[in-house]
Amino acid sequence: MAKQVIDETQQILEERKVKALEKIANSLDALTIWFEEVDKDEWSNRIQYYLSEWHTNTIGNKTDKE
Repeated sequence: MAKQVIDETQQILEERKVKALEKIANSLDALTIWFEEVDKDEWSNRIQYYLSEWHTNTIGNKTDKE
């Protein structure tokens, strides 16, 4: 009886994982499509600035700690 409950719980968790991964994939796909449609010539400086800020705040902090 307990093993059946554990198996059912694991099955539910696996289904939730798959649904969550599908949602993440859909969001990433939407972002990819949006980024491909951006007029990169006009946005070049702005994108460069934001990527630099992101890099400094995420990767830059990790290299400082090491």
